[in-house]
Amino acid sequence: MKAIGVDLGEKRIGVAVSDKSGRVALPTATLPGDRPTCEIIADILNLATQHGAERIVIGMPTSLSGKAGPAAQQAAQFARALAAQTNLRVIAWDERLTTALAERAMIRAKVRRQKCRQNIDKAAATLILQNYLDAHTDE
Repeated sequence: MKAIGVDLGEKRIGVAVSDKSGRVALPTATLPGDRPTCEIIADILNLATQHGAERIVIGMPTSLSGKAGPAAQQAAQFARALAAQTNLRVIAWDERLTTALAERAMIRAKVRRQKCRQNIDKAAATLILQNYLDAHTDE
């Protein structure tokens, strides 16, 4: 099961892709997020086609209490729009704290701030996708 993971953001969108076996997520791309939704969807579908993905996992920024705030509602709306444009399975996946965890890992690895800023979104997408893959190892 090959999958694409997406971390939506207002400025940048992180994308990760799994290996062929669907066991390991790898950082792939950072897309500009301040564009029309149709352009972002086209780019994500293009990446999904390039990598032979069977499903797309969208990070849902749920609050720590589990409630869906404005960002989660926007992500759900984006996921619906994406699903309407493809036959691939589109899955909403809890992304609580993934950006913070990715940032901490980069700091521990002594990644420079500029490089961290450039890569944080695809690192978060990688964590989202890896969490999904780990929860679905039997598929």
